[in-house]
Amino acid sequence: MTNAAIDIVSVTDAPWHDVQRVFGTRGDPSSCWCQYFKMSTEEWKTASRETCEPLLKQQVKELDPAPGMIAYLEGEPVGWCAVEPRPNYGRLDRTRVISGSPEASDDPSVWSVTCFVVRVGFRKRGIGRALLGGAIEHARRGGARLVEGYPVDPSQRAKVTSAELYYGIVSQFEAHGFREVSRPTPDRAVMQLELRV
Repeated sequence: MTNAAIDIVSVTDAPWHDVQRVFGTRGDPSSCWCQYFKMSTEEWKTASRETCEPLLKQQVKELDPAPGMIAYLEGEPVGWCAVEPRPNYGRLDRTRVISGSPEASDDPSVWSVTCFVVRVGFRKRGIGRALLGGAIEHARRGGARLVEGYPVDPSQRAKVTSAELYYGIVSQFEAHGFREVSRPTPDRAVMQLELRV
């Protein structure tokens, strides 16, 4: 955990070159750009940085509210969290990870946190936790009734790679008051936070 200030801003308030620094040029984030849950299986088969980065850039310009948050540590862009109304993630309903959610998939008052990216060299400093806090407030301002996440439970696996943690981890969600509503698999949870009655 770091004692330095972590600032969380809407991606619309971040220069695009800061977003590019967070997503990087290597690894899964550099090719996905948080488009996996927005594309069909066929579209995803041919997806690349060249197709996904412009899609996120267009979504940042056109979607209101914005599709995510950027974290800054002492002015350096270090992380990303995707959070939007659940109907924006068409592929999410076709994955096992969401099974057990009691919410209707077309309810725009339910927002999903689908992805975290923290740059190498800045991990284990509380950035993911800070991003989740920013995502909750972003959803609240956007009119969300409920925020839902699909984190990994590292205590249920012998080994978890950093690439598998892009959903976040259970303890991170628990720290913000989320409650578990189902376990699609022993090491994955569906967790929810009610924002208003």
